[in-house]
Amino acid sequence: MNSITPFPKPHSAPEQVAFHRTELTVILSLYGRMVAAGEWRDYGISTLKDMAVFSVFRRTAENPLYRIEKHPKLRNRQGQYAVIGMDGQVLKRGHDLRTVLRVLERKLIRAVE
Repeated sequence: MNSITPFPKPHSAPEQVAFHRTELTVILSLYGRMVAAGEWRDYGISTLKDMAVFSVFRRTAENPLYRIEKHPKLRNRQGQYAVIGMDGQVLKRGHDLRTVLRVLERKLIRAVE
């Protein structure tokens, strides 16, 4: 006898990569400090099939200053987190998000005259 499934699974949409709540907490903490320092003014979050991107803007209508990217497929290689500069250069890549974001925290350190 065939088993009938009363609610067959519909064709599911492709999975999307997103930032976890703990990752967003770390990113938004840095973002808040940079906004308070007057460096950043806006952000955008993109969830794509193979990566998630947190883009940081100085002004809304500009290209992003920095992109914080999460590539889960690179987890076992060079690390799933990366900070990309405005020109597309990888500023830092690694396995730990806090360590990767340190490259941006250095922007907060200024010499006092």
